[in-house]
Amino acid sequence: MKKVTMKRVIVYIDGFNLYYGMKARGWKRYYWLDVKRLAENLLKPDQQLMEIKYFTARLSGTKPAKRKRQQIYLEAIETLKGLRIFYGHYLQKTVTCFNCHKTWKTHEEKMTDVCIGTEMLMDAFNDRFDTALVISGDSDLVPPIEAIRSQFSPKRIVAAFPPDRSSMRLRQTANAYFEISEYQLRRSLLPEQVVKPDGYVLSRPAEWQKNVKP
Repeated sequence: MKKVTMKRVIVYIDGFNLYYGMKARGWKRYYWLDVKRLAENLLKPDQQLMEIKYFTARLSGTKPAKRKRQQIYLEAIETLKGLRIFYGHYLQKTVTCFNCHKTWKTHEEKMTDVCIGTEMLMDAFNDRFDTALVISGDSDLVPPIEAIRSQFSPKRIVAAFPPDRSSMRLRQTANAYFEISEYQLRRSLLPEQVVKPDGYVLSRPAEWQKNVKP
């Protein structure tokens, strides 16, 4: 019997892009997401998960309860083996309405696309993957994907779009693409309680427990 050569896969997750995709669908019940299990559920039989790189930023200038929920979640996924978290910046900016000229404060995450692109390029250069699975619909990732496909042509880049986050430019640039389904999210939830190595128990926030399907 011919031995199957397993293809090495690194998964790059744009945390905010994934979160806002679920939020757009009203899928709050899936915020308590086991991103490692999700990555494993997205792999093909001849693929081997090497590492998960999760990119996000710590919230600031928002309600304390929201920051606390994020902290609980980040601590929960920090317990997953083979996962590394990369932090960008969450910055305040002033927005002006062109019609009424009113201004207001809002916040945006910065540096995620740069960090993802940098990590992908470094991993390609160091031959750490055969396929990069990118969970994001951010078209700013097109340049590094183009660079990898040009300089490391045997390697494949697959875009896995979060709900409501598809990008035509990523479709045209990646080797392949697909949209993450509700079924795949439903199969990839963390247990209601996650125990940290020091024994501390993290519980799923009550606000995320609504309408969870079996």
